Amino acid sequence: MKTVTAQQMREIDKSTIEKIGIPGIVLMENAASAIYDQIIRSTGYADGKKIMIAAGKGNNGGDAFAVARYLYFNKANVKVYILASKDSVTGDAAINLKVLENTGINVVEVLNDKDLSEIETASKEADIIIDGLLGTGFKGELKGIYKNVIDIINSSGKTVISIDIPSGLNADTGEVSSACIRAWMTVTLGLPKIGMLVHPGCDYTGRLVVRDIGIPPKVIEEMRISTNVADEQYAMPLIPKRKAQSNKGNYGRVLIITGSNGMTGAGCLCASAALRTGAGLVYLGVPASLSEIYENKVTESITISLEDKDTGYIQKGAIPQVMELIDKMDVIIAGPGLSVNNDTLELVRHLIRESTKPLILDADALNLISKDMPVLNELKCDAVVTPHPGEMSRLTGMSIEDIQRNRVETAREFAVKWKVVTVLKGSRTVTAFPDGTIYINPTGNAGMATAGSGDVLSGIIGALAGQGLNLQDAAAVGVYLHGLAGDKAADEKGMHGLIAGDIVNSLPFAIKQLCK
Repeated sequence: MKTVTAQQMREIDKSTIEKIGIPGIVLMENAASAIYDQIIRSTGYADGKKIMIAAGKGNNGGDAFAVARYLYFNKANVKVYILASKDSVTGDAAINLKVLENTGINVVEVLNDKDLSEIETASKEADIIIDGLLGTGFKGELKGIYKNVIDIINSSGKTVISIDIPSGLNADTGEVSSACIRAWMTVTLGLPKIGMLVHPGCDYTGRLVVRDIGIPPKVIEEMRISTNVADEQYAMPLIPKRKAQSNKGNYGRVLIITGSNGMTGAGCLCASAALRTGAGLVYLGVPASLSEIYENKVTESITISLEDKDTGYIQKGAIPQVMELIDKMDVIIAGPGLSVNNDTLELVRHLIRESTKPLILDADALNLISKDMPVLNELKCDAVVTPHPGEMSRLTGMSIEDIQRNRVETAREFAVKWKVVTVLKGSRTVTAFPDGTIYINPTGNAGMATAGSGDVLSGIIGALAGQGLNLQDAAAVGVYLHGLAGDKAADEKGMHGLIAGDIVNSLPFAIKQLCK
């Protein structure tokens, strides 16, 4: 599914009205009908329910006026408040305001603090509060009457439903005003807005429901939107199929270059995840002095001892052996538990400069690359990098705060600049392709903030690439699958006690769900 900025949505609406010829008042009526339908689906019948509606003077308010009419006609007890003078309402919103008043509903103006007592009383009495205050054009900080009304609504403890976007939320970045509606559900119109899919905006959006309002698919296609939601519809057809007449060699040879003293678990989790995602053969290239640990921990993988001179990390003298191995592989994962030193730096540099097989660079491989960023310009193959915000900070020189403030554009800029698929990990992981395409991931939970979770993700991506997916799809689908497995693990065990191995063990069930 596509997801848009506020400006892109405005252009879509404008094109629908001006080029296609669907009047704006028709789109507003379609929106009201869809919102009303969703309210009834989600909360039950309207008859007798006490519903408070808070509206602004723009088109978001116009939608709210039209929704109020639908609810009133279906016997709800509706109270409508507008945070502006009625005379200031124009266009299609003014038409719906006039129609609403013609039905006999009194729309009360709330213009200053002395009018707040009625809002407070109505919010306490309401079963449902509908937020139609501000639309997708909002940016900045709310003050005055808007802030006060939002504070009242948020403190009411009632079911709050936002029209299109929670008031006070930046539709592009997910930043929120100090006063922002905390919705139980947001019914967004046409397409989801980026700010509702990333933090902190997603925390204020509640349950996100996307409803069609009659925008022709042609209009959306002509916009060439490059930002997407990685949903089940995207992931399902890309899960590799298993053929009855096949063998392990048909499902990919994955080499994981890993290992150092105290960090053997990273490679083991990565290998286990690759195997659980369907990889036919998984090889662990590890320091020779630690190989017995890997053989005991992951019995289904093939362990290859690499020169380490009893140091517990791979020496640069092992590079010829590694390059010989690569020729027999379908995909290479480098970095989990690798350690950071001059020998491993030379190893990673050599992989980047010489490998013609797809590379997945994670963990210490990224920490090593941060010491020599221009080496990425020497890539001879497609590559994925999988940084968490701290690693992205080392790679870019940006602060973690700035990265988190605009994760989508940070990932996009890095992917385009260095021509690598970029997976910026964290809640609502962002996958960016070198052409600027973005996939925002909706799966996953806070229980996955645990050691080894990133190693599992690398194994999943590697297994999917080994089974034939291009690195772009392997990364975006892998992130979705990783989160889905984490959700299944949390459903079973809760979030507090969830460990990376639980995600691995849930992978077969997540894949099974996508293969239905």
